[in-house]
This record gives sequence, C-alpha cells and structure tokens, in this order.
Amino acid sequence: MSTIATNRTQTIGVKVGNIQIGGGAPIVVQSMTNTDTADVGSTVKQVAELAKAGSELVRITVNSEDAAKAVAKIRDRLDRQGCSVPLIGDFHFNGHKLLRQYPDCAEALSKYRINPGNVGKGKKRDPQFAQMIEFACQYDKPVRIGVNWGSLDQSVLARLLDENARMETPKELPQVTREAVITSALESAERAEALGLPSDRIVLSCKLSGVQELISVYQTLSARCRYALHLGLTEAGMGSKGIVASTAALSVLLQQGIGDTIRISLTPEPGANRTLEAIVAQEILQTMGLRSFTPMVIACPGCGRTTSDYFQRLAQQIQSYLRHKMPEWKGRYNGVEEMDVAVMGCVVNGPGESKNANIGISLPGTGETPIAPVYEDGKQTVVLKGDRIAEEFQAIVDRYVETHYG
Repeated sequence: MSTIATNRTQTIGVKVGNIQIGGGAPIVVQSMTNTDTADVGSTVKQVAELAKAGSELVRITVNSEDAAKAVAKIRDRLDRQGCSVPLIGDFHFNGHKLLRQYPDCAEALSKYRINPGNVGKGKKRDPQFAQMIEFACQYDKPVRIGVNWGSLDQSVLARLLDENARMETPKELPQVTREAVITSALESAERAEALGLPSDRIVLSCKLSGVQELISVYQTLSARCRYALHLGLTEAGMGSKGIVASTAALSVLLQQGIGDTIRISLTPEPGANRTLEAIVAQEILQTMGLRSFTPMVIACPGCGRTTSDYFQRLAQQIQSYLRHKMPEWKGRYNGVEEMDVAVMGCVVNGPGESKNANIGISLPGTGETPIAPVYEDGKQTVVLKGDRIAEEFQAIVDRYVETHYG
C-alpha cells in the first residue's frame, strides 16, 4: 500500500451512482465527452469508449433542450449495452430550466455539475442556484460545485477587491483572485447545505490553468473544508504540453494527499480518440503507486547499443496487448493489474530489469548474440530466438497470467 494512499486527507464520501468519491475510497478517474449530446448515437459511442479506456465517471454537456431530451435515451442505450458508467450533467446558464422541463433527464443523470460563475447574474443568480440545488435534493443527486478561473463569479471577486482596497497592506490581484475562487466554492457549498443538500452530496472543484496557482488554491481549499475534491488543470492544452502540465500539477497535490477524483483536460488532436485523457489519468495514479489499472510495461529509452527498433515495436505491441486484454482479465485474474512486464533492448540493463519485473525479456542489442532470454519471477526460464520472438513472448505472458493470477 502506498504511503500516499494511507495518508490522504480524509474527506466526506459522496456516492455517484455505483462509484464513491472521497471518504477514503480510491481516487476516481473521470473524463468528458466532446460530442453533441443531442446526437445520441455519437455520444453513446464515445461514453462507451471512455468507460472501456478506464473512465469511471463520464460528464456530458447538457446545454440545450435537445441535449436534455437525449440524456435519458443515452442512459438507456448504455444500460442495454451493459455499460453502467455514471453520467454527470454539465450545466451552465440554463440548467435550472432544463432540469425543470425534462424530469427524465434529471433522473437519468448521476450527478449535476454547477458553475457558480454562470448559474445566473445579479438578482437571478441566487434563485437559479437554489432551483438547481432543489432539483438535486428532489432527485437525490450529488452536485459538483465547480468554480473556474475563466468564469469566476464577478460579484465575489468585486466584494473581495473592495475589502482588499480597504486593507492597510493590500494584496496583489492574483492573490485576491485565488481567494475569490476558493470563497466562491465554499460559500456556494454553504448555501447548498442551507437549502437542504447534505455535505455527503457535495463535491468541490476550483480549476485554474496555471500549475502553481492550481496547487496553491487546492492546498488552501483542502485546509479549509472536508468536502470531496475534484482535481483538474483546466485548459491544460494539447499533446505533451497538456500531459506534462496536468501531471506536474496533480502529482504535487496527490503526493500531499489532496484529491478524491481527477480529470485530465486535454485538447485532442484533430480527429484523435478522446480516450487519451482517461489513460493519462490512470497512468498518473498508477505510476505514483496510488492505484493499479493495467500491467505496467518497463522499457528502456534506447541508445547506440539498440540501433534496431525491434525492442521499441515489441514494447509498443505488448503494452497495447495488455491494455486490450484488461477488460477480460479484470474479472478473471485477481491482481493482474499490478503485474510488471519488462521489454529491454540490450545486455547492459536488460537482464537486471527483466529479473526485477514479474516477467521480462532482454532483447539483443547491436552486435550482441541474437538470443532473447526470458525471466519469470527473477529466474531465466527460456531463451527465444528466430523470427517469432514477439509471438512467443506474448504467449509466455498469457501463460504467466493464467498460472499466477488464475
């Protein structure tokens, strides 16, 4: 058991469908669709893909009447496919109207997401927020109160700026703005409780796009409350930049025991699969020792001793194979997600890393004897050679899983 896992900040547990957030439960992976929710077929397909990739909660946009009408149909189709992943409704501006007009939508969702910055303006803000909370109480649904830096409640910010201006030593604007983000979340949660929503139905998030700002805000928020916390760097970006920024921010907080559920907000490449954000979230948690989702492949980076790309292709093939097999293995082989598989490229570190893994193969580097010893639980069991090393090693991995985790 990871020392981080045992030292996590104890927050109030929140039940979202069949998944628990907080209260000592494992950190939950979630993601969000980017389909038009009114397009039932496309949304069902993407939700199912995200769930298969490891997303334990999936958020969908509910921004129009057509989207609200589609939610119950989406839920029904997923259920008929055997996909029970809870759906979260993402509401902005008109959620109070949509929940009132479409009760089947309100019932089909497992959680509502409310942004205090755009639930309503001026005199409309409080009553529209109250209506959203009342629907959550009526349908017994949890709520994530999600504050975003880019859509911050301006009335809260204006109030804190006025208070700051009267101070003998005023704070800098970024500091006041961070405080406004936190204040908006906490005051909204207090308001929700006053309206009858129990604390075990409330999740908070305070999302920013700057790594250091996000860390600072969540450290303060965690110290001030016991609500379950949703972590995510908003507008993280595309490709390696988005992955690195999200990993940098969330890893610091997770290392400190802060956070109960995470989402990696990656901008997908044009036409790319949306599932990368779920995979990255899993890999962050697994590499930190907080959860195990799929066997890990240990592979060397390659150097002048590995001028052939054979070990790279084998590592990629094995990694894809393990992830593909996990949905089947998960129900049959207890603990297989904790298995380490080493695919190494030369004799320098190959045998050692392969011995340290559950199962490993040390491929020949440039100029080395064209043989590939295989190690299981630290002992060499066979030497592979010829043109079918990849297929033979994959068969050995299958056999290892059956005999060790069956």
